Amino acid sequence: MTPEREIMTWADLGTGGRALAQVVHDDGWRPDLILGIARGGLLVAGALSYALGVKNVYTMNVEFYTGIDQRLEVPMILPPVPELVHLDTARVLIADDVADTGATLELVKEFCAGKVGEVRSAVLYEKPWTTFNCEYVWRHSDRWITFPWSAEPAIGDGGAAE
Repeated sequence: MTPEREIMTWADLGTGGRALAQVVHDDGWRPDLILGIARGGLLVAGALSYALGVKNVYTMNVEFYTGIDQRLEVPMILPPVPELVHLDTARVLIADDVADTGATLELVKEFCAGKVGEVRSAVLYEKPWTTFNCEYVWRHSDRWITFPWSAEPAIGDGGAAE
């Protein structure tokens, strides 16, 4: 029996990204830059960037999930690694699609520690068992989330995109 899934649509990305930005704005906190965690966080970072009017967007590659509910033992930062120089007073908003275990977000926050002024995080979804609680969350879910950008297999290799 396949567990029930939460299905996110492309329209949900627009709605969720805008709502997430509104939560950040209503908190009175304005990031100087947004750090999107590749790959799922790239679209979230872009949506937040436009909605909050923040043009300074960085990306960071972290590998953890290798398939549906399959992951490495620990997340790994992949090159190229962003150089966070001259950002000791910057307010950084880490953006990702989901806080599942919390390990990826914790790794990125630790990477930023001591290099930037303040770090907060924003995700579309947060799982109840995560070890990393984000300041800004659009939805909470205990189901596997099928995102529109990873719902179909990759073109050419026939492998699952999730």
